[in-house]
Amino acid sequence: MKILDMLKDNIKQPIWINADILTGPGGIAKPVDAREFLQTVSLFFPDVTLSLGWTTGWLPGQKNEGYSWEMAREMAEICNTLSQQVTFPVRAALVRQSWPVLQWLLQTSDRYSLTVWAGKDDIYSVEDLLYIREHSREHQIFYDLFEPHKSQFRDTVDQKFEKQLS
Repeated sequence: MKILDMLKDNIKQPIWINADILTGPGGIAKPVDAREFLQTVSLFFPDVTLSLGWTTGWLPGQKNEGYSWEMAREMAEICNTLSQQVTFPVRAALVRQSWPVLQWLLQTSDRYSLTVWAGKDDIYSVEDLLYIREHSREHQIFYDLFEPHKSQFRDTVDQKFEKQLS
């Protein structure tokens, strides 16, 4: 934070600062202390977008639990007193099965969005990404994906858009 603070006068784009502050589905890593993280960020950068997530784990070929109502409620409780924009990074391989929970979380504030991210070896479908896109407001969903999923998703979205225009 001190280094970023020294550079802030030269930064011309929006800043997002990320930390996994809660344990999420399959998460075994220790989350960052939410209170300490939020206090530190607010001290140096009170107007940044906060990217607040859950530690997660995912294993191919196994039943991987999604984000639970308890996880979403705990995140909402932490974030409801914040004034900043907040994006919740959520794992692409867990998003579709968690959609009712995540949709509820998005609806609790106009300041919230999702950043759908993927591990390099995660298995998920473009259809799952399209489902999320089609069932939310476009400005509330961001994507951080590896190839080839990134191109497949972009191409499919472009094709659907072209069909709508014709």
